[in-house]
Amino acid sequence: MPKLWRIASHDPARVAHLERAAGVPAVVAQLLLARGIADPADARHFLEPKLNGLREPDLLPGAARAAELLLEAVRQKRRITVYGDYDADGMTATAILVGCLRLLDAAVDFYVPHRIDEGYGLNGDALRKLAEQGAEVVVTVDCGVCSVEEADLAAELGLTLIVTDHHHLGDRLPRAAAVVHPGLPGGQYPFAGLCGAGVALKVAWAVCQRASGASRVNERMRQFLLQAVGLAALGTVADVVPLVDENRILVRHGLQGLLQYPTVGITALLRQAKLHHQKSLACDDLAFCLAPRLNAAGRLGQAELGIELLTTQSETRAEKLAQYIDELNGERQSLERSMALKADKQAQEKYDPRRDAALVLADHDWHPGVIGIVAGRMTDKYGLPSVVVALDKLGVKAGIGSARSVPGFNLYAALDECGELLEGCGGHAAAAGLRIAERNLPAFRRRFCEVAARELGHGARSAELQVDAETTLACLTRNIVHQIEGLAPFGHGNSRPVLCASNVRLAARPKRIGGAGRHLAMTFDQHGVRMRAVAFGGGDWEQELAAVDGELSIAFSPALNCYRGQTTVEIRLADWRLD
Repeated sequence: MPKLWRIASHDPARVAHLERAAGVPAVVAQLLLARGIADPADARHFLEPKLNGLREPDLLPGAARAAELLLEAVRQKRRITVYGDYDADGMTATAILVGCLRLLDAAVDFYVPHRIDEGYGLNGDALRKLAEQGAEVVVTVDCGVCSVEEADLAAELGLTLIVTDHHHLGDRLPRAAAVVHPGLPGGQYPFAGLCGAGVALKVAWAVCQRASGASRVNERMRQFLLQAVGLAALGTVADVVPLVDENRILVRHGLQGLLQYPTVGITALLRQAKLHHQKSLACDDLAFCLAPRLNAAGRLGQAELGIELLTTQSETRAEKLAQYIDELNGERQSLERSMALKADKQAQEKYDPRRDAALVLADHDWHPGVIGIVAGRMTDKYGLPSVVVALDKLGVKAGIGSARSVPGFNLYAALDECGELLEGCGGHAAAAGLRIAERNLPAFRRRFCEVAARELGHGARSAELQVDAETTLACLTRNIVHQIEGLAPFGHGNSRPVLCASNVRLAARPKRIGGAGRHLAMTFDQHGVRMRAVAFGGGDWEQELAAVDGELSIAFSPALNCYRGQTTVEIRLADWRLD
């Protein structure tokens, strides 16, 4: 489906002013303005975020109380269980708090629910089991803020419950000894975008301050917190929260920390991902290499192995776990490819652009651990909110669904409107999960599409591509691209810059590369300037591009490619069209 390019317009006077005042090239000034950054001082802070720009942990609502309770539990030798989540954010958050408490010689273990058998968040059976096994304090990470009934049960069981979370708040808060959340009612924390690992880092930081008796922690705890910043960066990128404000600081410094202060498990994971020899990491390395491996363990019901990998001190155990998780990721990729093909076929058969403003796809053979990835693929391809449901093969249990949204459509609110047709739902504006009885699926499909049509309008929609600025290939020198890279870390809320150029020709026939020829390599020429390009996931363009005999316009992201000691500029092709 052709994409609609939305090319940002720029006021030459504003560009020139920012260029001079901030000391940046014109194209970088355009990219900053496209991100809403016009003040030169703001531009400098954006380009050089400092680790001391993180807010003090006690400012986070509930963090001070949680830290006091945890430190008291440590000193009283009470048994603490960190109750995590099965995705990469939950795993890294769990590892941060477990690591912090082990540093204090606490009696601590962790529990993570089985993705398929137990589902997301606190559940009564797990709390009963933990109480029977002697747990006295349960601290949640990346879950729990909507677990009102489960919190009441925890109180009945005599458990001290501490909730740390970042998800959408329910109508009332759980009855807990402390609730830590950046968006608590009545709180004045200025940034609500922290992920679960970011919240866990703040709590761990507050604990370390109290254990040190000062805001400046001792050296041993400082080294731990620097290590934890790397884990928080991994969780932040994996959870696709906006890379602005504190998240930008965490990820910028965490990318360095993962190499400079790695845990034993991170070192093993980097080796499996072939990243251990790199001098620096990028968000793409986390998003496409590290996080998928951790998520694969959770998606296939073995999240506890991911947490063990991140917390073990044994190099031998770490290597074995990293290798096994790498194998799980290969299994996940195979499942994903077969499911995506089937989902795409179903979408082509059932989707009617005159009637449907969203996609709702379901199948009995789909694995519930992979549906979120497939939903994201469908949204990217069709430019529509997409819900993908793995139905129970026996038709006894509720189907498990995952949904992904498009800009301007609040997925959580839409699912809430369909609430009477669902067994349960939760998530964010951009991504959510749900449970649904198979008999309600047709009615849900109609209702969800009606909500999407109301919010987005009827008729066929094209996927959109936001283009930050127009340029020429000749302008993309190594120095300029290096300065563009200064806008990193790139991700949700701070996308990798997309530029466009016109009057471009192919200098040679495109060639498929990568596993199964999924990617495409080519060389473009513009007025005698040649540049290598790679279209990741663009292998299907081969025949179309090879048939072009004329000029093209291309949309792309510039990047520096370091190979055998030489650094060159290449472009990552995002889209193309005939001039």
